[in-house]
Amino acid sequence: MAAPIIAASILTADFGNLYRVVRKLERAGVDRIHLDVMDGHFVPNLTFGPDVTAAIRRLTDLPLDLHLMIAQPSLFVDSFLRAGADSITFHVEAPEPEPAKREALEAIRAERRRAGLAISPGTPLAAVEPYRELLDIVMVMTVVPGAGGQRFLRNEAVKIAEARSLLARGTGRGEVHVDGGVNRETALAAGGFGADVLVVGSALFQRGHDTAREVQLVRSLVEEGRRRADDGLDAGTSGEWRVVAQLGRSEAEELTRRMEAAGVEAILVPSFGNGEVGGGERMVLVPAAAESRARRAMGLDAREDEP
Repeated sequence: MAAPIIAASILTADFGNLYRVVRKLERAGVDRIHLDVMDGHFVPNLTFGPDVTAAIRRLTDLPLDLHLMIAQPSLFVDSFLRAGADSITFHVEAPEPEPAKREALEAIRAERRRAGLAISPGTPLAAVEPYRELLDIVMVMTVVPGAGGQRFLRNEAVKIAEARSLLARGTGRGEVHVDGGVNRETALAAGGFGADVLVVGSALFQRGHDTAREVQLVRSLVEEGRRRADDGLDAGTSGEWRVVAQLGRSEAEELTRRMEAAGVEAILVPSFGNGEVGGGERMVLVPAAAESRARRAMGLDAREDEP
């Protein structure tokens, strides 16, 4: 499987200074810029349209990954293609007839861009089955679409594996995206479920957090989740894992041994230090249910996991 792709959603960024936002994300090492387009009808919120998309296109050479949360995507696909979108995903739940959705997907692919369908919580993956031969992307929503900063819905993430199977039966290729609540606490599970593209939003814009570090933490955790899933180990797919410490390698290994001796399962994951992944630091993770016990037993401060 290819390296995890990080698509940075700017939904919660400072729209008063998009130039600075985009430069910051480029320096942080994101792979794509993810643009959430909302019309105030399909979802309650209203964001922006093709003109802002075109403005962002002029600011960066990174691929623009558009997520249309709008009621009539077929009417706007051409405008967003002209604005410079590299991929366009819209919702299978959009209140348009199947022929209109098919035409929209065909129009995107005719321009040699990636075409996708998103599925909201509560929608079975079978809803995208009729379009499978036209799909380069299936986006699994792990929050209710329409707002940033929501919690990851783990029970929806099981659709990721189903989406991979569907793409294999359709175009035989393509990407599974996961969008909603992806951060350092949920990236392990996203990797364990098998996501290719991680849409990361509010986690990249938290005050006091280094954006480049967050990108690398998420990427490292996704890779660890994939490895553990391949080995038949718990990768957070049945419950959340929490970062309880970030230490030098030898100190992290010693802490992990102490935790295991105390009956607390722990995972060591390369962190981000000295400008590269694994640059001397390791994160220590424990199951969320055991976090308090682990912190008490090991004498860990409640803020020790912060970089």
